[in-house]
Amino acid sequence: MYRLRYVFGRLCATLLAATLPLSMPVSAATTDYRLPSLGGVSHAASNKEARLGRAWLRQFRAHAPQWQDPVAHDYLDRLIARLAPYSHLNGELPVSVMVDNGSLNAFAVPGGVIGINAGLYAFAPDEGAFASVLAHELGHLAQRHFARGQKRAGQTQLPAMAAMLTGMVLAASGAGSAGLATAMGSQAAMLQDQLRYSRRFEREADRMGMQTLADAGYPPADMVRMFRAMQRMARLQGDTPPEFLLSHPVSESRLSDAQSRAAQLTVADAYQDDTLYDMVRARALLHLHSNAPQQALTTLRQDSAAKGAIRYLEALIDAEQGQASRALAAMDQLAEQHPDLALLPASAARIALNARRVDDAIRRAQRLLRLIPDYLPARLTLAEAQLQRAPEAAYRQLRDITDAHPENPQGFTLLAEAAGRSGHVAEGRLAKAEYLQLTGRIDKGIRQLDLALDAAKRNNRPGLEARIASRREAFIDYREALEEFS
Repeated sequence: MYRLRYVFGRLCATLLAATLPLSMPVSAATTDYRLPSLGGVSHAASNKEARLGRAWLRQFRAHAPQWQDPVAHDYLDRLIARLAPYSHLNGELPVSVMVDNGSLNAFAVPGGVIGINAGLYAFAPDEGAFASVLAHELGHLAQRHFARGQKRAGQTQLPAMAAMLTGMVLAASGAGSAGLATAMGSQAAMLQDQLRYSRRFEREADRMGMQTLADAGYPPADMVRMFRAMQRMARLQGDTPPEFLLSHPVSESRLSDAQSRAAQLTVADAYQDDTLYDMVRARALLHLHSNAPQQALTTLRQDSAAKGAIRYLEALIDAEQGQASRALAAMDQLAEQHPDLALLPASAARIALNARRVDDAIRRAQRLLRLIPDYLPARLTLAEAQLQRAPEAAYRQLRDITDAHPENPQGFTLLAEAAGRSGHVAEGRLAKAEYLQLTGRIDKGIRQLDLALDAAKRNNRPGLEARIASRREAFIDYREALEEFS
């Protein structure tokens, strides 16, 4: 992924700008590491990057397989939010996407998009290793490597982003080197120059990433440890390394440089407990080894995962094998032992729902949400359960969810269903339209908006008519951005 990331890196592993509007700590990375001072990025340029990035993401969702696991996705978003304030980014948090692919990969796209393969969880044995990859990608964004690379090459971002889209979709679909070849082909004439930039940009991202880790409470040596593991993988796999290693090659000199710099950094408020990460990793391993769940257990045990995480995975396996009562008893016991881990009662609520214990699922989700009202996995489970008991309540819940998470396709799918079941015809059409535009099917989305507008007019809803009309204008703009990738 690192080299993939670089020819994608420039093309893919190049993060541009996006993150929390929080005050950023003054980091030694800018001064001691002699990184370029980027100055202010114009508002117009930032808006253009964001527009292209969101269009890229919609096209990617339309063609690449997604791993839809709300618990793992929430964990990813919260970890990005933890790292972002220390990454010297400006603007909103990046939007994340998880790819249903077992290979090692992660990527970042201009305009604030970060993606990972499910395989990253499988490869990274602990949270520090996992966080080091995200911190590296945030380093690409903070240093605006994609924009800088394109400017130096005298190229515009759009053709490179379009090629990156094709390459990433191929890679996500399992095409591997074919995807890389596509991305590289668009800039073959300048390949050697790009490779030189690759080395420079990778080291800049390493330096920024290690400082981010240290400031966020992770040992910067975690990145060095991850590099060593990737280097071993590259040697073992020879001519067929995973995409991440193609775009982010780990040379001895790069490894030595990273190790030297890591030794110079002081960790602020060290963060050590890996139990939550191990549990999320258990979910990824079970997903990747759905036909051989014992392999997931073996991997966790070999990597000395927390005992609670191993028990959690055993409970998940029990649930998948129809032993819901035993799984729920284990989840409840774990929740007593780890009262701060919201994923435990949320997982129990989902197990109950999957076992068609709808009322139990509702009670469990509501109990958790009284303590943590914004925990998205529990909110989605509650809404899905309420669809079977109280569609109007589900509709209200999902309307709030989609307002708070406008980039969540799953929320809009459920909202469309809840609206239909509770008699909100126009709102259901509108929700369906939002889902379609989020997944790159903008023309179908516009048709749904037209149907929504007709329904609003029939019911004399001028306020809703105005909202739909406004969304239609936005959809037209989305379509123009999407057409640039055609």
